Amino acid sequence: MCGIVGYIGKREAYAILIKGLERLEYRGYDSAGVALLDEGVLSVYKKKGKVAELKKFVNNKKPSGFVGIAHTRWATHGAPSDRNAHPQLSNSGEIVIVHNGIMRIILR
Repeated sequence: MCGIVGYIGKREAYAILIKGLERLEYRGYDSAGVALLDEGVLSVYKKKGKVAELKKFVNNKKPSGFVGIAHTRWATHGAPSDRNAHPQLSNSGEIVIVHNGIMRIILR
């Protein structure tokens, strides 16, 4: 089952978001990720596997930002993979999204 954690505040968001994801681990999932906004720059970190794998992946990257969103994914569509993990980043790099269901977007 998917889970979403968000944070906006005066403290660094990464540790708060990871703690939130760890609290959701009992629900079961196949990948986890975090997106952070730091002075207008979006950074996305995501990994197939448990939150521990995500933490290892991010360990030396020095994530920062006071705004963020995190997600655990239970794959119902698309194979479990780093690419399919959430958050998803737009091609422009300006939009990040997480969701807990099927979305259908029609562009004209």
